[in-house]
Amino acid sequence: MAQIGEIVKNKQVILKNYVKGFPKESDMIISSDNSISLKVPEGSNGVLLKNLYLSCDPYMRNLMSEPKDTVGGLPSYAPGHPIGGYAVSKVVDSEHPKFKKGDLVWGTTGWEEYTLNKSPDSLFKIDHTDVPLSYYTGLLGMPGMTAYAGFYEICKPKEGEKVFISAASGAVGQLVGQFAKLMGCYVVGTAGSKEKVDLLKDKFGFDEAFNYKEEADLDKALKRYFPEGIDIYFENVGGKMLDAVLLNTRLHARIAVCGMISQYNLEQPEGVHNLMHMIYKRVKMEAFTVIDFYHQYPKFLETVLPLIREAKITYIEDTAEGLENGPAALVGLFSGRNVGKQLVVIAHE
Repeated sequence: MAQIGEIVKNKQVILKNYVKGFPKESDMIISSDNSISLKVPEGSNGVLLKNLYLSCDPYMRNLMSEPKDTVGGLPSYAPGHPIGGYAVSKVVDSEHPKFKKGDLVWGTTGWEEYTLNKSPDSLFKIDHTDVPLSYYTGLLGMPGMTAYAGFYEICKPKEGEKVFISAASGAVGQLVGQFAKLMGCYVVGTAGSKEKVDLLKDKFGFDEAFNYKEEADLDKALKRYFPEGIDIYFENVGGKMLDAVLLNTRLHARIAVCGMISQYNLEQPEGVHNLMHMIYKRVKMEAFTVIDFYHQYPKFLETVLPLIREAKITYIEDTAEGLENGPAALVGLFSGRNVGKQLVVIAHE
């Protein structure tokens, strides 16, 4: 076992070049050329992390683009340097009063075996270990908080409302659907395969689900499942799906705009043509980023941890083993290869 102060090899996933169009595994390289000291520099206020689980998330594609193309305030990855994202990690050494050696945390790190985090105030200490640690990449991490904030804080659901979720079997959508069912809502989701559609109905308890790839007319599909219209739409994909939803909203519908994965790899994004329906039906459409809601994380845990322990919600993970398989896992998000929350296991605690 490596000791504090030892110099060790630090395997990394490096961005080769800025990406245009769909990302490929070859846009990233696995490097073992870097070394790192397992000792935090004195006075740096940083922490040294051993990364255990990496989270694969669609927003990471945007950070692979040239800086002029990046939106959302996050800096682009730099070619020749490691990509980064959310992870579950163990503290190896610390100069920060909030963390000590052996603590488990989740937050943003590099895609590498070890990360020296010089701004650890953004890390969340993991106090509840009676649930799988990997859940802190998804259900109890950024995706879980995203589902919670978008559904409860943005959409403000009421019992009996009609809820539609796109990319419903993914890390966020599967939770939104279960939250909605617990509220007593009618819930329909869409996904890109029969396996995922069956999962939505049989595992997550959605009332209905359909494969959007099999629907020649999305407007007709939504009218089939929502003859009275949609009260809440949790938006994960954008493009043609959003356009069809706008035609099928009810009076005072709410749309939480979480992501638009169908647009991330297009050099020319698709337009949205049915915005006038927002006026006709007084629709509220609000985009959000989860960082604006992290102050509610303790409240989120109070809500969700009992649901996990009482088996009132469930969560599906798609796990890749080894950092060297990280690029394939990340790229697979954009062809729908994953079933559930995609993560990469680097090491077990």
